[in-house]
Amino acid sequence: MSDRLMGKNIVVTGAGSGIGLATAHILASEGASLFLVDLKADAVRAAANSVVAAGGRALAWAADVSREEEVVGFTECALREWGRIDGYFANAGIGGRIGALTDLSLEQFRSVIDVNLIGAFLALRHVLPVMVAQGQGAVVLTGSVASERGLPFTVAYNASKHAVLGLVRSAAAEVGHQGVRVNAVLPGMVDTPMLRTTAATIAADRDSSEVVRDMSRVSPIGRPARPSEIGEVVAFLLSDAASYIHGVGLPVDGGALGTMNNAG
Repeated sequence: MSDRLMGKNIVVTGAGSGIGLATAHILASEGASLFLVDLKADAVRAAANSVVAAGGRALAWAADVSREEEVVGFTECALREWGRIDGYFANAGIGGRIGALTDLSLEQFRSVIDVNLIGAFLALRHVLPVMVAQGQGAVVLTGSVASERGLPFTVAYNASKHAVLGLVRSAAAEVGHQGVRVNAVLPGMVDTPMLRTTAATIAADRDSSEVVRDMSRVSPIGRPARPSEIGEVVAFLLSDAASYIHGVGLPVDGGALGTMNNAG
């Protein structure tokens, strides 16, 4: 691993599992000090302990990213701890209920919007002033291939991820001249607990692993990504090596968006 993030202080939300956890290990291995956030206290403590055990530096904080007072709390704590925040990976998200739009209740829709969209907005609202005052910083939000395509039976998730890309583009237009970069990664199918849960929900009498394989055929690579394959791209976008990449939703999807390979 390189040391391209040496000396950088980075906040990671949704760090207790999946993409967030894998990314945390990559960022730490490249020299970053981490402030890890997750709704599940046990999971985020375990994540921080695993980073430290591997030789990295990490602190843990349990918080709900959809609640402004909690976002303010951990942002201020990270700033007190370090004196600056160089990077922020706003990764916390949920999939929500699988089903037809007309079968989704308002409460079910709002629950996804609260975490995926309001959480992303609050991250930007409270970290951008810190970075602007520093004259430097990089933010990466987790979008999805659903940021660019209409996917059936996931209307709340799809709407939230479209909106995340809008947040990135608008924020980029506002702060780029102030030394702050804002981008998004757009993962395709990634082998995470969220994907496994989704597959199990729609599997019916089929094996969920078979469903994951079928879902992954939208990519010409034909398999789900490993969480670390997303994390490597996040690490790059948070590093100075990506100094001229701004306002972008970068697909990390095995070619799904570029090829529209929908063969069954």
